[in-house]
Amino acid sequence: ANLAQRSEEGGVCITEALITKRNLTFPEDEDLSEKMFHTLAELQTVRLDREGITTIGNLEGLQNLHSLYLQANKIQRIENLACVPSLRFLSLAGNQIKQVENLRDLPHLQFLDLSENLIETLKLDEFPQSLLILNLTGNSCTNRDGYRELVTEALPLLLDLDKQPVLERWASDEEEKASDDEEEEFPELSSPFCTERGFLQELEQEMDRHKERRQQTALNEHLQRMETKPALTDLPLLPGGPVAKDNSPSVTPSQGKETPP
Repeated sequence: ANLAQRSEEGGVCITEALITKRNLTFPEDEDLSEKMFHTLAELQTVRLDREGITTIGNLEGLQNLHSLYLQANKIQRIENLACVPSLRFLSLAGNQIKQVENLRDLPHLQFLDLSENLIETLKLDEFPQSLLILNLTGNSCTNRDGYRELVTEALPLLLDLDKQPVLERWASDEEEKASDDEEEEFPELSSPFCTERGFLQELEQEMDRHKERRQQTALNEHLQRMETKPALTDLPLLPGGPVAKDNSPSVTPSQGKETPP
């Protein structure tokens, strides 16, 4: 079989035979065609770079396709990709593409390489919002004033543009991750702080009860001290001192001084 099917304009289109040659190998078998169909439907990665392809087409059998490599061909238009909605990776670098189109039917596309093409004007609404990595280097559209800001604003999930990280996205992503980790460790922080009804009133009542108990304890201790009377004992008399029954100090009229007990 021919490896490439010629279109009316003389271009080279993708064929199942070309896909098979580049991506599958089979032993000689009478049921080759049936096995080929079954295996093509299960392919997740297809490499068709440097094949002189001018037209994208005949991809309907690749229902599980995730990654498609079409770089270094002669493709002029982005087309006929709606039949592979599961596509996540698409490389069209080094072709002859003049505008971005027909990509909104790829809701899961995350990586898109359109570097070294002929794109002069960007239609930002043609890009799928799912893009994480986009490369447009080597296109004249990148020389437009405010180009980077316009693209990052139009694609809210974009993390890398033209091999340069979108720093504000990485910062916010790290903060969000840190916040998620904090919420996992402290689940109560995930909702606004609120108190149960009557909480403050109950707290005030409990403080009052503690205060009353402290005051009552202090009062009881004071009363116990007041009820306790010290036991007094008679001191022995000193020589020449007053009699035992006279506890007042003696005074000599002539001296006017107290005699020590």
